[in-house]
Amino acid sequence: MNNLALTYRNQGRWKEAEELEVRVMETRNTVLGEEHPSTLMSMGNLAATFRNQGRWKEAEELEV
Repeated sequence: MNNLALTYRNQGRWKEAEELEVRVMETRNTVLGEEHPSTLMSMGNLAATFRNQGRWKEAEELEV
């Protein structure tokens, strides 16, 4: 699912990418915990999607 989200982001399909990235992030947070490297990577991926859309504040909230 994460790879598909990255493909969507690379294609500029922001909505589809965001939906999948949120699901991946939430699942990893639940299963692995909020400090796990995979969870943090998912947060960074979602932040990148937000940045690509000019959604700076939302991106910053994920990266702080």
